[in-house]
This record gives sequence, C-alpha cells and structure tokens, in this order.
Amino acid sequence: MQDRPNYDELLEAVASFLSNDVMPNATGRINFHARVAANVVEMVRRELSTRERHLAEEWVGLDTLLGGESRPASMADLTERLHQRNADLAERIRGGFGDGGSERAALLAHLHRVTHDKLTVTNPAWAAEA
Repeated sequence: MQDRPNYDELLEAVASFLSNDVMPNATGRINFHARVAANVVEMVRRELSTRERHLAEEWVGLDTLLGGESRPASMADLTERLHQRNADLAERIRGGFGDGGSERAALLAHLHRVTHDKLTVTNPAWAAEA
C-alpha cells in the first residue's frame, strides 16, 4: 500500500461517506444497511489500531497462567498459537484450574482484561461501562 492515504484514512473516508452522505439521504433498508456498514468499518479501524497490543497483552496473561513461552514473530503464527493456548486454558479450567485461591484471582483478572479489550473493539461504549 502507498504511504498516503493509509488504511485508517481510507476506512475513515468510507465510514464518513456512509454516515454523512448515505444515511441522511436514505430510508428504510438502505439506511439500516448503511448504518451497519459504517459500524463494521469503525470496528475494523479499531481492530487494526489495537490488534497487536491486545494480542501481546493476551500472550502475557496466558504466560502468567500457563507458564512462559516464546512469542511467535508473525501475526498469523501468534494468532494461531493464542488460539491453541486458549484451548489449553479452557481444558485446565474444565479440570478445576481457577476454582479457588490466587489462581482464581489471576484467571479472573486475565479474562476481564481480554474481554474488556474485545469490547473496546466491538463497542467502546460498553467497554467504558465495564
């Protein structure tokens, strides 16, 4: 991609077009779909701007719960390994991990952080309430 406009500027332009040009001049189904599309574009903008930080923080939290592990270099490998590590955590939880004591507090803190990060992408207003 070129230096300018960058992906955020392009997505901002699309969201602005939908919100400022399409929605005010449309009714019914077209207005609804323009609103949905504008919300999707804004979610993608937030995801792209926070993804690397959120995944890194989730990795650190899982290191605390499951033990340290070298973080993969590529985003694709990191995403895949996080999925596997979360499956490992779920299996441990089914086996009683986090039922009490300090591991419960650490588990709940991690789950709260990860959920809050996901809410900041999907709906920042909900995240502000949490």
